Amino acid sequence: MPVLASHRKPRTKVRTTTPAVGLTTAALASVTLLSTQNATAAPAEPKPAVEEVQKKVDALYRQAGAATQEYNRAKAASASQQTKVDTLLSDVAKRTEKINEARRALGSYAAAQYRNGGIGPAATFFLADNPQGYFDQSRLMDRATERQQRSVTEFRTQQASAAKKRAEAVKSLETLTETQATLASSKKDVQTKLTEARGLLSRLTAEEKARLAELERKKEAEAKEKAAKLAARQAAEAKERAEAEEKAREEAAKESGDGSGSGTGTDPGPGTGSGTDSGYAAKAEKVLAFARAQIGKPYVWGASGPSSYDCSGLTQAAWREAGVPLPRTTWDQVEVGTRVATSDLKPGDLVFFYDDISHVGIYKGDGMMIHAPKPGANVREESIYYMPIYGSVRPA
Repeated sequence: MPVLASHRKPRTKVRTTTPAVGLTTAALASVTLLSTQNATAAPAEPKPAVEEVQKKVDALYRQAGAATQEYNRAKAASASQQTKVDTLLSDVAKRTEKINEARRALGSYAAAQYRNGGIGPAATFFLADNPQGYFDQSRLMDRATERQQRSVTEFRTQQASAAKKRAEAVKSLETLTETQATLASSKKDVQTKLTEARGLLSRLTAEEKARLAELERKKEAEAKEKAAKLAARQAAEAKERAEAEEKAREEAAKESGDGSGSGTGTDPGPGTGSGTDSGYAAKAEKVLAFARAQIGKPYVWGASGPSSYDCSGLTQAAWREAGVPLPRTTWDQVEVGTRVATSDLKPGDLVFFYDDISHVGIYKGDGMMIHAPKPGANVREESIYYMPIYGSVRPA
């Protein structure tokens, strides 16, 4: 008997191992790839040392100081140019009114000639295609009355003058636009430098910030030590001068006593510059009194008082108190007055810092100054040796 075929469906074989093998292979490949990438990737940049951060921050603050002076210069120039433009526009408006008056006068002559019959020279002037060519014809000037001639001349003069002033106003407006662009650029530059400096400081740990503060204290101590040496040296020199002057007076008195007594009794004194020195000292006293009153107020770039200052804003305001006008920027202030050596500094003198002359302070004596230091700090007393000195001037 033949064997009957089975009608049961064959079982479908389910493969469970292949996906697992594929997954495992992919995972291994990923791990291998990551391992390879990690092995070949460049190492992360090491975090800068606190000393390096200090140098970078100081450099950024100095660059911001220079940009602040550029901003101050552009701001002063912008204000001056705006005043010039306003004056020119006002002048143009006045001259335009004079032109209209002259035009009305000429119009009245033309109307009178029309009423009298015919077209007079004034009307012909207004109706001519080429008035200038018409002026060149001597016939018009022969027929016009003297009063009409004066009116025509006045009209032409005012017209030419107004055109000239309009051209000046347009040029001044263009200059003002350029100055304002410089102002905006300088402002952006300052903000960029300060943002970068704040970013560096914000990434410091508490321990690093403490280390940075310690470095600042050390820097201040070294600067104060140098200031003390300068003060001692100045005191010794002053004592020597006083002794020399006293000796000169004693010798002069002795010579006067040995004489016949017929002299006039006049004494030129120990020096010819004492009057000038006392006048400067009086001004310097006012300057320093003002500066001391600002101690504790915040440094704000571009500020010139009364609630905040930048470095040159403080010096400008202080010397203004003594009746001496100073320009706005450190670059211009350093050109005012007389240059003096550091060893010859007197209270009230201005001390400038860095090769780019981006900072200034007011000398108060004993190697110390009053200044508006930098963003985040207040007006304070500090050694002039805290920063590299560029030079000094006596403003008055």
